[in-house]
Amino acid sequence: MTSKFVDKIDPYHKANTRRQRKNSSSSRYHNRDTAELQPLPCIKDAEPGEQEALLMKKIGQGCCLFDFYDPTSDIKGKEVKRSCLNELVEYFTTNRGILTEPVYPELLKMIAINIFHPLPPNENPFFDPEEDDPNLEPAWPHLQLVYELFLRILESPDFQPSIAKKSIDQKFVLQLLDLFDAEDPRERDCLKTALHRIYGKFLGLRAFIRKHISNIFLRFIYEMEQFSGVGELLEILGSIINGFALPLKAEHRQFLLRVLVPLHKARSLSLYHAQLAYCVVQFIEKDATLAEPVVKGLLKFWPKTCSQKEVMFLGELEEVLDVIDPVEFQKVVEPFFHQMARCVSSSHFQVAERALYYWNNEYIVNLIEENINLVMPIMFSPLYRISKEHWNQSILTLVYNVLKTLMDINCNLFNELTANYKAEQIKEKKKEKDREELWQRLEKLETDHGADSNRERSGRIEISGDRSEPIYVRT
Repeated sequence: MTSKFVDKIDPYHKANTRRQRKNSSSSRYHNRDTAELQPLPCIKDAEPGEQEALLMKKIGQGCCLFDFYDPTSDIKGKEVKRSCLNELVEYFTTNRGILTEPVYPELLKMIAINIFHPLPPNENPFFDPEEDDPNLEPAWPHLQLVYELFLRILESPDFQPSIAKKSIDQKFVLQLLDLFDAEDPRERDCLKTALHRIYGKFLGLRAFIRKHISNIFLRFIYEMEQFSGVGELLEILGSIINGFALPLKAEHRQFLLRVLVPLHKARSLSLYHAQLAYCVVQFIEKDATLAEPVVKGLLKFWPKTCSQKEVMFLGELEEVLDVIDPVEFQKVVEPFFHQMARCVSSSHFQVAERALYYWNNEYIVNLIEENINLVMPIMFSPLYRISKEHWNQSILTLVYNVLKTLMDINCNLFNELTANYKAEQIKEKKKEKDREELWQRLEKLETDHGADSNRERSGRIEISGDRSEPIYVRT
């Protein structure tokens, strides 16, 4: 046995600390002591009286799980199961009247065994969904077919929720929601469609589904800030919100203000912002009075240091203003345009550009025109200042267009604000000049006082006597 000798240590060497995926069997796969799967005859070739029994056998074959982390293990069994699942998908798609009551529990049990699996831990603690590739599910060749079969059953005209509810219960839904944290986007997309179908067909589970989606979001906002399926869940909610009856229940209003609005503060907002903005706008279209708390909530969570998020907030607020009632707009006009003034003054040109694009929106310009006496005094000073000193030429062009629009809306107010601004500038320059002169006088006084002090310290009085030893007395 030879030992490895290290004669030198490099203090700057960084060891690869990332945990490698083991190639051994995953805990989701069961060790099967049974014989390997054998191909069964096709169901359509069997006698009509034997087809249901053969269907049950094929469903039983679908319950066998394989280790896909080892691509060389049980290749024949994997192929038998894949062919079996393909046949089941085709059989339930092309035939009617085959979804009998005895089939429901066995079929849904097989689906549950395949799709409900523990998610692997995140191997990269610094995983960035925007930059890093996700870990794809190795069992997807089988899992994809199981999801397809599940969706075909849920969409079948023969599907009876009253029978299936014995298997598709609250526990089933909870396990389904947990799977939305899977990194594989293909799996999350199938889960999204399946959960949407369940929500539509099982009326007794609707409140339960909404409640637990809300719980997932709250944990994401205030505890972990890591959940892969936020975007998919928001897509489902977008359809759900669209079907809410009017007037909105207090539960729905509370969900908007306490869950959806705080979702804007997460660092990973860019991954699901489009779906979130759609949900928020849907609420405002349902109930115009929600516009005020939504706008104030967005202003409360406005990003301070991330320009990318500022651009997203500006885009969402424009969508909100597109559907806002003019009466509700008057309630938020001042805080909103104070934030707009800060945005157009931003040194990041994309933020300033996105804010200035508001004046290209005809409906927003009409809202501004109706409230010009409030808007122009807030916006004039930053716009006028930017027109003189901003570094980006495209921003300058946009600012000139905005100023021209404001002048066209109310020329007298524009001229009054221009005169006031110039008068303020003159006052500021005079104040600055007076401040400089004051400092100069103070510096001169300090210099003169320092010179006098030095003369006093160096003053000497000579006492008569032995001149060879003069005595100095400090005055």
